[in-house]
Amino acid sequence: MKITYYGHGCFLIHGSKQKILIDPFITNNELAKDINIDHIECDMIALTHGHQDHVADVEAIAKRTKAPILAGYEVGAYFAEKDLDAKQMNHGGWFSYEGGRVKFVAAIHSSSLPDGSYGGDPGGFVFEDEAGTLYISGDTALTMDMKLIPMTCKPLDAAVLCIGDHFTMGVNDAVIASDFIACDTIIGAHYDTFALIKIDHAEAKQAFAEKNKTLHLLDIGSSLDI
Repeated sequence: MKITYYGHGCFLIHGSKQKILIDPFITNNELAKDINIDHIECDMIALTHGHQDHVADVEAIAKRTKAPILAGYEVGAYFAEKDLDAKQMNHGGWFSYEGGRVKFVAAIHSSSLPDGSYGGDPGGFVFEDEAGTLYISGDTALTMDMKLIPMTCKPLDAAVLCIGDHFTMGVNDAVIASDFIACDTIIGAHYDTFALIKIDHAEAKQAFAEKNKTLHLLDIGSSLDI
């Protein structure tokens, strides 16, 4: 499995048979100014919640690629009203796709949509793909529910965890989260995009290294094989 980083919480998962785009927020992110969304190809778009910094480019990409949108019930309904193909989920449920399946899991955060309407409860995703198993935390605080992931899903090859603090868990809580999910290969998300969530990269990597874990802080546009 290969993972490409497009900034903030946006990643492209290269699965065994499909490419899955997570939380597309690119054109409004100054750090991702060199990424052209018209060059991104995907077979599915998965959304953790409805905040603008996770859904800003959904319509443009979904209309061009015809990729279905996988999201919680209310977020899915919002995009279905725009005549887009939305596959609505709720916590604990699995959705099967070509080459794998994905579970919508709990997150502690808030969720509203760009028009201010209710966005339902936020979530994360566990992708059990033929190419590997990956957890996407979405925006969340540290939560005991993370302990359910190794109890109900295949062992994780890697996890994308938010680490920017202020609006989500920070580095220290993310280290604990990595223990809860029984995963030692971590990819950072939701950091550096704006002043309130800037982190010290060296300190963050050291915090994970002290627990014999690896934190990857990818350059925007770069990829990692897991």
